[in-house]
Amino acid sequence: MNKGKWISLFSGGKDSNWSLYQAIKNGFDVQYLLTVHPPPGSYMYHVPATQVVPLAAESIGIKLIEIEPKFEIEEDIDSSEQGDREAKYIRDVLMKMDDEIQLEGIIAGAVESEYQRSRIQRICDELNIKLYAPLWKSDPLFTINEMVENDFEIMIVGVAARGIDSSWLGKKVDKIVIGELEALNEKYGVHILGEGGEYETIVTNGPHMNREIEIEYDIYWDSNWGEIRVKNAWLI
Repeated sequence: MNKGKWISLFSGGKDSNWSLYQAIKNGFDVQYLLTVHPPPGSYMYHVPATQVVPLAAESIGIKLIEIEPKFEIEEDIDSSEQGDREAKYIRDVLMKMDDEIQLEGIIAGAVESEYQRSRIQRICDELNIKLYAPLWKSDPLFTINEMVENDFEIMIVGVAARGIDSSWLGKKVDKIVIGELEALNEKYGVHILGEGGEYETIVTNGPHMNREIEIEYDIYWDSNWGEIRVKNAWLI
């Protein structure tokens, strides 16, 4: 049993929701969700549909902290430097929080991105707290099946991968979609969990949520990538 207080990095997507769900099941005292609303092109964070996150937090019943970094992604800046700059916003917030509530650790939905995980680990090291990343190096096919089998309702809100077109936007991930992802993985190497932004998601319902999120949206498509643009969202 983990007796300290935890904060969960939370985008509203399947990976952060699953990691939070695992933490709750394992008895972690999760006091806060921390969401970053990044500018387009972020190296570190999930971008589409983060405005739905407050509804997810309300449904889950955990307090939400939101950060909106005040900078634009610079095309001529080194990606490593940009990632460090983006991570600094989380570090600064957590340093203040650690003084107030004595954090035990951070929960993160990192899967395979060393770029992301290493920066979160560095924050943990600086604050002398733990990192809990239950999805790290997990089997993608097993994991996505486990999410669906545990009644996670996963909506695809952004796509940028070969073989995935605009018809995927707004789809709910089920066994059929997982089979299509398997085929795309074999044909084009598409990551089954969408690692690297090949597809992005929002969880609209799950076993850790009390109410389902309904989303009204438009679809934006540009050549070989696209996303939903949220018009309205509410809890059922």
